[in-house]
Amino acid sequence: MAGVLILPLLAAATLALLAAVTSWRPVTAWSGVVTSGAVLVSGLALVAHRGPVPELAGGLLRADALSAYLLTVVGAVGLTATWAGLPSARTGTATRAERRYAAMVSVFLGAMSVAVLTDNLGLLWVAIEATTIATAFLVGHRGTRRALEAAWKYVMLGSVGVAIALLGVVLLYAASRSAGDATLSWVVLTSGRLPLDPGLVRVAGALAVLGLATKAGLVPMHAWLPDAHSQAPAPVSALMSGVLLAVAFYGILRVQVVVDAVVGPGLMRGLLLTAGLGSLLVSAALVWRQRDYKRLLAWSSVEHMGLMAVGAAVGGPLALAAVLLHVLGHGLAKATAFVTAGRILEVEGTSRIDEVRGLLARRPLLAGLLVTAAAVLLGMPPFALFFSEVGLVVAGWRGGLGWAMGVVLVALLVVFAGVARAVLAMVSGPAAGPDPGDTAAGSAGRGPVAPLVLALAVTAVAGFLSASVGEAIARAVAVVTG
Repeated sequence: MAGVLILPLLAAATLALLAAVTSWRPVTAWSGVVTSGAVLVSGLALVAHRGPVPELAGGLLRADALSAYLLTVVGAVGLTATWAGLPSARTGTATRAERRYAAMVSVFLGAMSVAVLTDNLGLLWVAIEATTIATAFLVGHRGTRRALEAAWKYVMLGSVGVAIALLGVVLLYAASRSAGDATLSWVVLTSGRLPLDPGLVRVAGALAVLGLATKAGLVPMHAWLPDAHSQAPAPVSALMSGVLLAVAFYGILRVQVVVDAVVGPGLMRGLLLTAGLGSLLVSAALVWRQRDYKRLLAWSSVEHMGLMAVGAAVGGPLALAAVLLHVLGHGLAKATAFVTAGRILEVEGTSRIDEVRGLLARRPLLAGLLVTAAAVLLGMPPFALFFSEVGLVVAGWRGGLGWAMGVVLVALLVVFAGVARAVLAMVSGPAAGPDPGDTAAGSAGRGPVAPLVLALAVTAVAGFLSASVGEAIARAVAVVTG
């Protein structure tokens, strides 16, 4: 099984290089799809593995149940975004910009794979920093003034965040060094064998979580997210919202386990609960003011990351299982929503909510995808996020955080009303008639529909598949809870 660990990295590196050096458009068009497929196959193989935990390079790469689950989510969301985002022109000669875009998508997927597969918190930091570099080019891919402004804002704020996280990682290394075994191995740090200095670990954990919260889009480190997600090409927005935020949150979970083992759960619970509730309240306050549907989806990402932070703060098997189910459901639904939003922008020529009307009458397939994705994100049954949100609230109530769960429910209700209001305004109304020569009317725009339908179908059945999805989540939760 050790060879499975290297497959996503080899696929990403090979296809990124091919996309960068060849001008044959089929390579640039399909490189992201093939890379995502390799990541998904590796993740599924590791989830199905029942033997000893696979390791490679002296334990530098290691796939426990949590890593395997996150790698599967990266592959599934990546395949949805890249397959559904295939360009309409897939033959001929690719431009330099197209080659750079395709190469950076594969690098992005490879970096996220490294982040979830490594047992070294330092290498995890390097991989997350690599995602910043790759996505900076992808956010500014269109070259417009607003896209470049969003890319620079993302780079500056993201760099500040990862710099803070680096300081936390360095302090953790210093704590292990002073304890007699200089290491950043998550397994060693959580083994209980090292007498780590609680004061140093407390500062290190707070800094690491604060820095990673920037990449996870948690308030107050979220300022880059609405601009970057709204200006990036739709498949890139899908990847950033669907899995980049989740990978950064995965890093927070790893740090949380280390800190809780040394100083107890109080510090991390306070930090995550504050950031989570703050994210929920800020997104609830601002979702009603959005006039751009891509920015609306971006603020929805802040809300969902807030929910995950609250779940991690609650802790325990039920809350963590709800968080991991939420990661899967949110990733697939948000990828579908952003790709659909990109197609609406392509055929309607505007991203303003008040300028898009009558989608259900004029473009029923696009409207159906948008409404279904919104229903998933709003936690409607029978979709996965309904079960994850109910599980989170029940776990919080049982854990003595009833007041926090009250805040969560109020924020969810406000966001529900705001998002539903915007989506219903876009799909309702009379058919004004498509533009002359518009062959996309009544369709899902230009691009495959199957991956979007499949992603939504997975979110509809995931909550019921306890024999497979539930077991994978339970094994991943056991890694965190010990």
